[in-house]
Amino acid sequence: MNSDSIQARQTERTAFAMLFLVSFCHLLNDAINSMLPALYPMLKSDFALNFAQIGLITLVLQLTSSIIQPIVGFYADSHHHSWQLSVGMLITLVGVFMLSYAQSFPMILAAVALFGCGSSIFHPQASQVAQVASGGRKGLAQSIFQVGGNAGFAIGPLFAAVIILPQGMTAIRWFALLAVFSAVLLIYVGRWHVRQLHAIHRKPQMRWSTVQIYSRRKIYFFVFILFMLMFSKNFYAASMTSYFTFFLIEKFGVSVQTSQICLFAFLAAEVVGTLIGGIIGDKYGRKYVIWFSIFGVTPFTIALPYISTFWGTIALSIIIGIIMASAFSAILVYATDLLPHHTGVVAGIFYGLSFGLGGLGSSFFGWLADQTSIYYVFKVSTLLPLLGAIAVYLPKMRVETAK
Repeated sequence: MNSDSIQARQTERTAFAMLFLVSFCHLLNDAINSMLPALYPMLKSDFALNFAQIGLITLVLQLTSSIIQPIVGFYADSHHHSWQLSVGMLITLVGVFMLSYAQSFPMILAAVALFGCGSSIFHPQASQVAQVASGGRKGLAQSIFQVGGNAGFAIGPLFAAVIILPQGMTAIRWFALLAVFSAVLLIYVGRWHVRQLHAIHRKPQMRWSTVQIYSRRKIYFFVFILFMLMFSKNFYAASMTSYFTFFLIEKFGVSVQTSQICLFAFLAAEVVGTLIGGIIGDKYGRKYVIWFSIFGVTPFTIALPYISTFWGTIALSIIIGIIMASAFSAILVYATDLLPHHTGVVAGIFYGLSFGLGGLGSSFFGWLADQTSIYYVFKVSTLLPLLGAIAVYLPKMRVETAK
């Protein structure tokens, strides 16, 4: 069977309606979680918090939403229940109400921990749903799923600015409607997922596998390489999302509003790159996408701090966003191809731990900026994509029928 006929069969089986539905639920989940940082000024004022306490809130959110995910993913690989996804959103719902009624700092931490736990339960199994719905086009499916999260990440602070900040903390309860709506949708998604898993076991599936047989230890080494590549990508992305506005203000003297628009352009470019990377990876292989996306973007990242014109800097940032974001789906799907029976664990590691380490990267670059300057941070962080050179150790893959 040639590659064109394989692609045709895969396309016919792709459940786009389910992909868009789980992507929309991803949007709602991440929107609820990403509104929290936008509330920090209000929380600091209303509860007389210091910056150390604000940092502790962030730490609790990162720990519960990152470190727990691989554990949840391990459970999801062995136990497939239709109610798991909805339970995660209902935990978030409890966190929403607890935060709206919070009267003390410990209660805020408890609410934030529930936000993180709900997100931890959602991501591993939702990623499994995306792969089951892919019909073999796993890169495209993972990209569609991730775009929902990217959109939610961008929308959350907007919701906070428009709804909560003008009306006060009690307005957080409005987000309970989003959680309930998402939980209802996820009941349907969970039932579909369980039905499809039974159907998949009864027929052969097309998947990517390594050209030669490797030991389990070697496979784990390849997954570690992928994790390091995702880490370098997220570490650099953290410096851009957190400090690009400050860099533009300091270097070009633009207004805060202009710098925010430029940051939005970079984030929008990441959405485009995520989709492009998924499509190209399905067609030509994911190793090439990973290699080009991380190591290939190095000349552009290194040049960024030295561009003398404002519009040249913005154009270059958009190019960087498109190229670097194309690696996300390719890395995650490549890892699930290496460990096809551990999709939940892989999703938990790459969504959870790598993003959590990216958050630590943001803190590190903040400390470095205090010690030196924003300009120095950008000169250092732009070297991170050089780590993409280790992609050369990844094995070659081929398409085969798994029975």
